[in-house]
Amino acid sequence: MNIRTGYLCGLDEAGRGPLAGPVCAAAVILPGDFPLFFLNDSKKLKPKEREHARLVIIKQAFAWGIGWASATEIDEINIHKASLLAMKRAFETMIASHGLPLLDMHAVADGLFVPDVPVPCEALVKADGQVPAVMAASILAKTARDRLMEYYGIFYPEYGYEKHKGYPTKAHRELIRKYGPSPIQRMSFRTG
Repeated sequence: MNIRTGYLCGLDEAGRGPLAGPVCAAAVILPGDFPLFFLNDSKKLKPKEREHARLVIIKQAFAWGIGWASATEIDEINIHKASLLAMKRAFETMIASHGLPLLDMHAVADGLFVPDVPVPCEALVKADGQVPAVMAASILAKTARDRLMEYYGIFYPEYGYEKHKGYPTKAHRELIRKYGPSPIQRMSFRTG
């Protein structure tokens, strides 16, 4: 990765693999004095650790934003494009909510591809375990998506979204077979 000056925006998504629900992304800019010991790849943190880190991030980050792409959009454009769209939306939300200038800003996106953002952006595989701003984005995206899926669990209790968050667990697949697709099902994903 090239060393640059200015603001570094980390971008990551959560929810590429589930059979239901949206994909969520986050964009985060951390200050230089951010307490890094809270950070890690969101998948390596326990739920309570993620929630604690989320609270620290939203309180102390220089700027952050969340973006979504719905299950319908995933079906229409595919999960890859929807993930990049969610990252773009997260970036736009961060810029709009914090009134940030784009000058002196660059971004790092976790993975092999970059979203369409108006600043230089680099793709880095496993950035969510290496770059603090991307780790923070990973945590915000994961916790936001998990909370939304818990909310869907209230409206569609027969599917148990609060437990498996839409991921393709054996129990989730059995519930789809029993009740058919839910209103938030990704119809382009194989459920069998």
